[in-house]
Amino acid sequence: MRNFIIICISLIMGLTIFASDRPFREDDMLVINQGEQPNPYQPNWATDSLNVRGVGRVPYFGEARDVFIVDTLAYVCMGYNLVILNIKDQSNPILLGYADTPGNAWDVFVSGSYAYVADDDYGLRTINISNPTSPTEVGYYDTPGSALGVHVSGNYAYVADYGSGLRIINISNPASPTEAGYYDTPGYARGVYVSHSYAYVADENYGLRIINISNPASPTETGYYDTPGYACGVYVSGSYAYVADYDYGLRIIATSNPASPTETGYYDTPGFARGVYVSGNYAYVADGASGLRIINISNPASPTETGYYDTPGYAQGVYVSGSYAFVADYYKGLRIIYINIPSIPIYVGYYDTPDYAKRVYVSGGYAYVADGGSGLRIIDISNPASPTEAGYYDTSGYAYGVYVSGNYAYVADEDYGLRIIDTSNPASPTEVGYYDTPGSAWGVYVSGSYAYVADGGSGLRIINITNPASPTEPGYYDTPGYAWNVYVSGSYAYVADDYEGLRIIDISNPASPTEAGYYDTPGYALGVYVSGNYAYVADEDYGLRIINISNPASPTEAGYYDTPSYALGVYVSGNYAYVADEDYGLQIINISNPASPTEVGYYDTPGCAYEVFVLGDYTYLAGESFYVLEFALTGLEDREVKREPDINKLTVTMDEIKYELKESDNEFAVYDVTGKIIHKTAGLSKGTHIYKNKGLKSGTYFIRIKDGDEKINKKVVIIK
Repeated sequence: MRNFIIICISLIMGLTIFASDRPFREDDMLVINQGEQPNPYQPNWATDSLNVRGVGRVPYFGEARDVFIVDTLAYVCMGYNLVILNIKDQSNPILLGYADTPGNAWDVFVSGSYAYVADDDYGLRTINISNPTSPTEVGYYDTPGSALGVHVSGNYAYVADYGSGLRIINISNPASPTEAGYYDTPGYARGVYVSHSYAYVADENYGLRIINISNPASPTETGYYDTPGYACGVYVSGSYAYVADYDYGLRIIATSNPASPTETGYYDTPGFARGVYVSGNYAYVADGASGLRIINISNPASPTETGYYDTPGYAQGVYVSGSYAFVADYYKGLRIIYINIPSIPIYVGYYDTPDYAKRVYVSGGYAYVADGGSGLRIIDISNPASPTEAGYYDTSGYAYGVYVSGNYAYVADEDYGLRIIDTSNPASPTEVGYYDTPGSAWGVYVSGSYAYVADGGSGLRIINITNPASPTEPGYYDTPGYAWNVYVSGSYAYVADDYEGLRIIDISNPASPTEAGYYDTPGYALGVYVSGNYAYVADEDYGLRIINISNPASPTEAGYYDTPSYALGVYVSGNYAYVADEDYGLQIINISNPASPTEVGYYDTPGCAYEVFVLGDYTYLAGESFYVLEFALTGLEDREVKREPDINKLTVTMDEIKYELKESDNEFAVYDVTGKIIHKTAGLSKGTHIYKNKGLKSGTYFIRIKDGDEKINKKVVIIK
């Protein structure tokens, strides 16, 4: 599975190159589509943001200082409390319970059934969280200083104890913790991170201290790096320690030689860096009054800011989990920030069916899911963010395929053939008829009075369903391979026939179908969708194959896209093919040029993805759970952009960028999403100029125009 934050999940953000100017913001984006739409990524409680949207928040419960995430639970230090929240719905966190600590809860680390709280003047508190609705303190150790930070590793809790340095507490018995050893750092220990045999201490005015803890009873200092500011927080990843250095921003310290750490690079954030969390190629900095700053650290020697979200409070701490950053925003509580981008699918909701959801069909506000051993599940999707089960019918076999027509759902039920389910009352579906095919029914497509069943080793079976209570077989065609799926268009049935590729069957006479042609794909054809003159084949380990079927007797391959996993299912809508790619979830392929398809988005589900269905704004994915996704890619149309009051005349089309300059002191530049200059020119004559952008690939670009004292920063998404 690819990591979704990071998108390899990559963040499309503003460019640090423009740090001296007003940064790019979401409202700087050129919206070139079917009309102006409100920006859904800018909630009204935001102070400011750049390509990051707020999702949820928790009201004031005391000053929020730190947060730790485990699965769907958030443990937040708020005032004199450890607060436990259910964050399964990030837009609506729910209070489960809290423990009232005697001091100011500054930091928390969760390990197993216990939360360890750095509780200021009251030392380390051990909270039993096995029942999140009723957390209770089971033990404590009152450190001599003020406990401000804590990190747990093995049987020890390492406490940053302000004026008393690093305290090492044995927590093998949580009810009776004891001090194993300590090292009194020269400064004021505010934060601590443990990696291997070292504790990295953010020691305020004495920078980063590296303590050898291989013998907890006798820790020693191995090395240090005196940062220019006040080291408040530290996170270690690989060979680097990332230090939140208060008014000197983020400092990146190379620790490959702990005895002699050196600074590799830094990024001076606009606020006061209090906390830091590293995930993938990004450091997320809690920057005080400047909120959350997202720093690209792929090149540690030259970190750049790629985005930010200016929280309304004072960002003290940050924790990243999946596609969300959880910010402890002091007097404004916990803020939950979505750190992905609009150019990839956005998670909306899911329903965890009892078995593995194999295929899905959407019709009339309901998703009909073939759910393996749990039969047909009918999911109410009227609220895509919160799908609920309306009803189900447990078929006799193993439900693998489904097609809905009128009031009936036709289920390919493996060894039990075709089952016909009356769904006129979704709350109480009933079986009205069936036809037991000779093979294993894996896929089904309904057209007119016939159901076409992909029947495994028995090929294509054609079932007359005029009378749903008594279906009959008028004909069949035994394909040479193993029929997994079928799509019907016009007088042809297109069969995904495993190792025998795509078979095109003439069904103009249902009683006597014949093969019109075939194309032997390089992999195992498991899914098929037909649109226009092309058949799109999910070809397992050979990805998506695009077959030109304008001449059914002689189909040819027009192009292909080799997805990262095993392509199991495919659905086509508009210029996009949506591929269920097993271990890599949903892959979205731009097929506007069938000879050269390109990936424009993906959503890496936690489990396997088997089949996909697209309707309107939503993509429905069947896998180990049932997912509802939104693909929010904005395409670029060939039409003029209206001039805004502060913008020179600017027209962007698929092939060119036209702009007007009024002053001789000017500059025009195009950057890609990483900040790389694609084109730059300066000192042009006054008047209209044209930049030919035919060589640009699909993606996000930034246009910068300097025209005298006027400066324009614009973001455009180009899809070709």
